[in-house]
Amino acid sequence: CIIFAGGKSKRMGSDKSLLPFGNFDTLTQFQLHKLKKIFKKVYISTKNPQKFNFEADFIEDRHTVFAPTTGFLSIYESLDACRFFVLGVDLPFVNESVIRKIIDEDKPDFDATIAKTSKGVEALCGIYHKSLKTEFEQMIKEDKHKLNAMLRQKNVKYVEFEEKYFTNLNYMDDYKKALNEFDTFG
Repeated sequence: CIIFAGGKSKRMGSDKSLLPFGNFDTLTQFQLHKLKKIFKKVYISTKNPQKFNFEADFIEDRHTVFAPTTGFLSIYESLDACRFFVLGVDLPFVNESVIRKIIDEDKPDFDATIAKTSKGVEALCGIYHKSLKTEFEQMIKEDKHKLNAMLRQKNVKYVEFEEKYFTNLNYMDDYKKALNEFDTFG
């Protein structure tokens, strides 16, 4: 499993991966703790592992472009895995039941198994297969970084979920609302 925590957080105004959440010093630690209960190995994909003051396994994205595509390529270059689960650091309400449903729906002949809501595809919540490595290499070569555009052209299983699991923390108001809702969410 890989937590994507390498974005610029421009809309948030500060690095969202370092914001406190729940009983944890950072949102990243919150996600790491949750995911370690489900997966044998959890990594954090980031441009700068030194920004974190806790122990973890990192996959450093050394590409100059800030886009999930470069994070994916760094994962493919670092891990020899036939598939892996990814989760954006800013999706704190994705819980074990959501993750297990995605895992259960995944099949070896898919290129990816991705969460979807009535609002759209949640490209940073799902399983990506090794079959997509060359696609990510080509996207970076062509400076194209639209994950959903690439996924539409591949053999992808979309798993439907309620929107409540996919509150994305892009803005400070989103973050404050999520903090208030966290205790009641369950």
